[in-house]
Amino acid sequence: MKEISLNILDIVENSVKAGASLTEIIIDESESELILTIKDNGVGMSKEIVSAVTNPFYTTRKTRSVGLGIPLLKLAAEQTGGEVSISSKTADEHPEEHGTTVVARFIKSHIDFTPLGDVISTLKTLVQGHPDRDFLYIHNLNSGRVELDTREIREVLEGVPLDCIEVISWIGDNLKEQYGEV
Repeated sequence: MKEISLNILDIVENSVKAGASLTEIIIDESESELILTIKDNGVGMSKEIVSAVTNPFYTTRKTRSVGLGIPLLKLAAEQTGGEVSISSKTADEHPEEHGTTVVARFIKSHIDFTPLGDVISTLKTLVQGHPDRDFLYIHNLNSGRVELDTREIREVLEGVPLDCIEVISWIGDNLKEQYGEV
């Protein structure tokens, strides 16, 4: 993928399909590296599935025989000298605390570092496509922090759907303003 934001979109879509009601997207960015963490409270994956998801010819989908989301993220991170780790707890084995966490570390100075890309559009797409789910987005930079929590928005809006065009537009404007301040 040409942008990390597209990897984020793909992996978070998998979280939603896994039944996650909350997906956290956390980016810790310094001068030298970018660490992307995507954590969900979905049904989780067994140890066997966790060990297989980095194989592009493994997928749980019935519509196609390849799954490229995690393998492409892994390739992008490893090309920079970074790595990807995946941990998961299944709902069957851990009914109180289950879900999956994907962590990707990228070395920014490497020539093959993929840019973050249009993360604002990615977030707007996720919220608009899944207004019944919650997303926590945090981007920690040397110059400050950008944050979006749909739980807070939902609380303030008192019943207004998150996929309302005015809400989606506000989310985009709010994120642009925050990025302009850091």
